[in-house]
Amino acid sequence: MNKVILMGRLTRDPEVRYSQGASQTTVGRFSIAVDRRFKREGEPDADFFNCTVFGKQAEFVERYLHKGTKVVLSGRIQNDNYTNREGQMVYSVRVMVEDIEFAESKNASSGGNADGGFGGGYTGNNNGYNKPAASGGAGDGFMNIPDGIDEELPFN
Repeated sequence: MNKVILMGRLTRDPEVRYSQGASQTTVGRFSIAVDRRFKREGEPDADFFNCTVFGKQAEFVERYLHKGTKVVLSGRIQNDNYTNREGQMVYSVRVMVEDIEFAESKNASSGGNADGGFGGGYTGNNNGYNKPAASGGAGDGFMNIPDGIDEELPFN
């Protein structure tokens, strides 16, 4: 199984391109910095991962994400090895993003409105539909549950 889940901040604005040809595809590239949980003296505080995203998710990335945005993503690791001009093999990996969501509200990241901050209600999942953002009265990203619904909930 090849599955990775990462949470971090974009290190630069995403780079989005549109492929040419019969089946045009949107391709987004960005990198994220993921803080290390445990840090040793002299070691870096974070790891940096190059990420690639396609299609509607790439359009989401282009529209809503920018340097410093905190995201959580899942995907798979893919080798990105190549031979440089000196004939030496360069080894690297790339995260091929399958799902991406905001990891904090717009209010927390940029001082914007307290609307849950989910960029127009779209989390970027590739499920074929837009997920509505939770809209709570307190702007905390949680949905208010109406009174008297306790009897209908399967868990009490």
